[in-house]
Amino acid sequence: MNDSSTQISSLAATSVLAWFVTDGSTARRLLDALADEALLEVFKAGETAIAVFEEMGAWAVEIYFERPPDEDAVRMLLGDLAGDAVRECIVFTTIAARDWVAHSLRGLAPVAVGRFVIHGAHDRNGVPPNRIGVEIEAALAFGTGHHGTTRGCLMALDRILKRRHPRRILDIGTGTGVLAIAAARAMRRPVLAGDIDPVSVRVARDNARLNRVGALVEIIQGNGLSDRRVRARAPFDLIFANILLAPLKRLAKPIRQLAAPGAHIVVSGLLPDHTNAALAAYRALGLVLELCIFLDGWVTLLLVQGVVGSVGRAPGSSPSAGAVRGSACPP
Repeated sequence: MNDSSTQISSLAATSVLAWFVTDGSTARRLLDALADEALLEVFKAGETAIAVFEEMGAWAVEIYFERPPDEDAVRMLLGDLAGDAVRECIVFTTIAARDWVAHSLRGLAPVAVGRFVIHGAHDRNGVPPNRIGVEIEAALAFGTGHHGTTRGCLMALDRILKRRHPRRILDIGTGTGVLAIAAARAMRRPVLAGDIDPVSVRVARDNARLNRVGALVEIIQGNGLSDRRVRARAPFDLIFANILLAPLKRLAKPIRQLAAPGAHIVVSGLLPDHTNAALAAYRALGLVLELCIFLDGWVTLLLVQGVVGSVGRAPGSSPSAGAVRGSACPP
């Protein structure tokens, strides 16, 4: 999953950007609504990518279109979803497809999460010797380690590694491959990772080679967990699924069927309001919540199959970046 996006997209040489600034609650509501691909398909503008991020206390919403959309239709839909104020302030501009990715990653500082440091090439020599570095560069695929969902998954992985080293690992919707690479580097064990987007698959493979785990991380393009290559490697002791609520619910049963007894399953890409729905889908299949991590308005769940767990705060996290309490993550 993108560090600020809901969809993975392979855009053309040039694309159209629609952007505006709003408040946090409106931005999250739009992010949730625009996860429905059917809404964006009405514009007949090819592939799309959606980004939501905070800058200086305000929230920016950016929608990238492969081809010029019907601007009136975009204004109408976004206004219906978020109000007339948003409808009037949308700005359209034509950009080079690679420019927005590089711009979004330019100057990002390394991210330290537990034993992991996610960094760019310019910070390669600054990784402490007692940390595991994962180098990720700007590319037409999503996931740099800065987003709350990716960091939440890395926090969950760091917690798991303090007690055990899973032998068989699966990463669903791998994006840039950051989670698969981190797991492979930490454990030196094979990881199977997949994505439906061919650009992401190519980028993830390049990143695996860059991080010297190309022989450990197998990245496949596929459209579901029924792929024979996934089934052949099952059961898995650790499964990552950093995607969105709808596919997380849809894939709950297939994920459960691929999981070994006692397996850890890390799911993310959830807004706080989505947490109970995701939990219900997995608890109904016998999975137990071990940890609920809240970071930057996103929720990551660490679930265990067939083991009695407990809800707790992520090690070393603050109240604003730890376990989600109350209605969001009931025990």
